[in-house]
Amino acid sequence: MVSYLCELVGVSRSGYYRYFSEEGQLNRQARNQADEEVKEIILKAFNFRRRKKGARQIKMTLKNQYQITYNLKRIRRIMKKFNIVCPIRKANPYRRMAKATKEHRTLPNLLNREFKQGIAGKVLLTDITYLSYGTGKRAYLSTIKDAETNGILAYEVSDKITLDIALNTVRKLKKSGRKLVNGAFIHSDQGVHYTSPQFQKLVKKVGLGQSMSRRGNCWDNAPQESFFGHLKDETDLKSCEALGDVKQEIKSYMTYYNHYRGQWNLKKMTPAQYRHHLLQVA
Repeated sequence: MVSYLCELVGVSRSGYYRYFSEEGQLNRQARNQADEEVKEIILKAFNFRRRKKGARQIKMTLKNQYQITYNLKRIRRIMKKFNIVCPIRKANPYRRMAKATKEHRTLPNLLNREFKQGIAGKVLLTDITYLSYGTGKRAYLSTIKDAETNGILAYEVSDKITLDIALNTVRKLKKSGRKLVNGAFIHSDQGVHYTSPQFQKLVKKVGLGQSMSRRGNCWDNAPQESFFGHLKDETDLKSCEALGDVKQEIKSYMTYYNHYRGQWNLKKMTPAQYRHHLLQVA
């Protein structure tokens, strides 16, 4: 009977007896104990700074924060075994602003998706997204991102999506004292904020050029959209009851993102580390 069942399920007779032997049971207990210990270490990285992470983020966090090296296969196996679920990117239902009036002016696409040009502070990406929080409440986030380092250089959170949210983001960039290179420009979609004469005048005043995506082509500003997706997955906005709570959560996330969240395509460095790396090799 044992031989027949082993043949039926495709295992050897010796393997069957080895599995149920005392030695086999002890080996499984030892492996389970080892997996439990690894699970606790992985959970430390998974919950680091209260931001849930996927396997690659866990690997980089373990290396950067705890000086522990696990390969991705092991991390994914432990996550699957203990049902440690990483955030899943959600579809972005963001709707574009109303069409610009005739006084608004679109500008050429200087970027042409050349996001990585080897120089920090040259290509700046900007956009606005909504933030759902509390019970049916909504705020808005405007950011300026360095396309080379992926770092967020300036941002503004508001309960209104008026022109001021875009203007204040540029003003904060200027106020930060961030050194930009000659020929630096800011790239956006053709939204009403960025075609505004006031916005375009301010951009020139702070010494930046301006570029715009082609109409209806989200891929022309894909890294910015990607950042918004990660932010919404990794922040806890549902527990925020007031706009002040949202601002505090976003401030905390920006610190985490710029200084603690390693990125696979930045040689596993954080944006701040990668910027320093570029300055060192320049």
